[in-house]
Amino acid sequence: MSLTAVHLSPASSRASAAASRWIVGSLVLSAVLWLIALAGLLALAKRVHDDIPASLAANLPLLKTSPVLIFGGESRTAYQVDPALAAELIGKPPGAAVNIAYDAGEPLAMLAVMRQMPERFREAHTVVSVAPFLFNEGVRSAAVYPLDVAARLSVVELMRTFLPLRIGTLIRFVREAFAARLAADEDVADLGAAPPGFGLRILARTQPEDRWPADIGSHAHYAGWDMSGPKAKFSIAALCDMTRLTRKLTVVIPPWAPRYDPASDAAWRERDDQYANLVRDAGQRCGFDVLDIRSIPDLAQQDYADEMHVNASGVTIYTRYLVSKLNP
Repeated sequence: MSLTAVHLSPASSRASAAASRWIVGSLVLSAVLWLIALAGLLALAKRVHDDIPASLAANLPLLKTSPVLIFGGESRTAYQVDPALAAELIGKPPGAAVNIAYDAGEPLAMLAVMRQMPERFREAHTVVSVAPFLFNEGVRSAAVYPLDVAARLSVVELMRTFLPLRIGTLIRFVREAFAARLAADEDVADLGAAPPGFGLRILARTQPEDRWPADIGSHAHYAGWDMSGPKAKFSIAALCDMTRLTRKLTVVIPPWAPRYDPASDAAWRERDDQYANLVRDAGQRCGFDVLDIRSIPDLAQQDYADEMHVNASGVTIYTRYLVSKLNP
């Protein structure tokens, strides 16, 4: 059997090359148009953005009780601090303490609430929890990236930071920007119904054993460790600005589950100390207290739902310990 070479005529070769160029050109043009459309959408989202996200606005009706103790921050306050118990522990009636924390809560959002409702905070002790992802520039995932920080970046910075692998963060930013604007326009903070339990939410389900991280040093909160970017800059500045808007500000550095030992995890220990020192230095400079409770003796492994959050059995233990450490 002989092989016969197939030769294309010059006209066919030119047509094939032209078709290839057309396809490539179409793809390039489509990509450019897509990027322009995304840039326009991001610019619009930045324009309508409100620093108080919808999930935080839904908690603000709790402030109508004129609390003297206000817990805010990220999820390790939202799921761990019982305001009713806290009010009892300080000898006050129910409603004297409230929990307005929300998932991935950031200092800029809390600052925005203080500025919007100064009369609610002027005579209150405000307690805010912070987590490493709020300062670590290496964490860019959609679930936890501080959206108020994103709103302070230019459109070019947003696209350079999150494209192509973190486009989900940009999508969340756009979605949450419009949700926050809707919540603000509907005055959810004033007209909405107050959440039950004075804001406490409880994790009833414990994470399966195979879902627990092997160690914390490689946890996503410490990925690409870098505290020199806009996250740390804006978050620390927000904490400092809060001190002028509340009677007293305490910033809490919360614990991880006791199954993890920082003494045997050098990467975790070093990075956790860096973030704690960053907050502590800011507290000394700006005048807020820092409560470092990365270790709570009475919290056992069975009191944790996952590596970060306590379950129902841990709420009372955590709340009692936290309140006992607060300076009046």
